[in-house]
Order: sequence, then C-alpha cells, then structure tokens
Amino acid sequence: MTALATTLVLGGARSGKSAFAEKLIGDSGLARIYLATAAAGDDEMKARIAHHRVQRGEGWTTIEEPLALVDALTREAIHGRVVLVDCLTLWLSNLMLAERDPDIEARRLTRFLAVAKYPVVLVSNEVGLGLVPDTPLGRRFRDAQGRLNQIVAACVPNVVFIAAGLPLWLKRSSLQES
Repeated sequence: MTALATTLVLGGARSGKSAFAEKLIGDSGLARIYLATAAAGDDEMKARIAHHRVQRGEGWTTIEEPLALVDALTREAIHGRVVLVDCLTLWLSNLMLAERDPDIEARRLTRFLAVAKYPVVLVSNEVGLGLVPDTPLGRRFRDAQGRLNQIVAACVPNVVFIAAGLPLWLKRSSLQES
C-alpha cells in the first residue's frame, strides 16, 4: 500500500490518462470509487462506457453523476476510500449543456478539494494544445476547460501530464510515492 494524495491527471484524448489514474488508485490499497461523469446519450457512448468498465475490472464501485460532482464527492470521499473522477472534461460539457455556470461550479469543486481529507484522483483533458475551435461554443468550451484545469491544478498537491501513456509529473507532494 502506498500513500496517495489528491492528484489531477491531465492529457490529450486517448493518451492513457484513465489507465494511469486507475493504476495509481489500485496501488493505494483503498476501496475504489469510480465517479463517472459521462452520460450514455447514444450507442457509441454506451459502448465506450462498457469498454471502460471491462478495462477497469473488478473491485470498483461505480457512481454515475453527470452534474452534481461536489455533492457526490462529499458523499463518497470518506475514510478508507479513494475516488476517481473520470472526467472533468465531460462534467464541464454537461454543465454547459445544462446552462449552468461552469466558473461557479469550478469554484465549488476547488473549495471542496482544498479541504478534502481523503484522496481524490481527477482526470481531465488538456484541450489547449490543438487547433483553435472554429465555433464560438467550441472556443468558449476550450477556454472554460483551460480555466478549470488551472484552478484545480493550483489547489491539489499532485498534477501529472500523460502523453503516449507516459507520466510527466508537473507537481508532486512529498506524500506521493513513486
């Protein structure tokens, strides 16, 4: 069992973020809670969700919460557990589609993370490395995702960037072992 501190796992699409986060949590020896933010709105998304469940394997308790992330974390991040939030990018998309203010929700999340007593591992896409979106909504989403990643990274002890399945630790607390 290794000590685990709250960690933000960033990377591009299909970079290996989720697999890295799952391994990090699996090595902790704590009960594993998978807090899924995806909504299975179509057959392709249903297939992705099913694939992730199979890939994760046994030993996970899955909680589906596309919008009320802080409420779910408050309930689930308790002694003896570690919560994996997969992912902040889909949560942000859900918030925007529900016409909720992402900046207000992001501040609620960071207030929770700043005082969290038990570890949370959050997965998020780094969307600012590619092309500039060609629609106003796309640019608004990219900007909101960048702000969300920045404020979460500022308030958690660990931040790791995943590229091609390889971790690059950007910020690492002394609690986190190799």
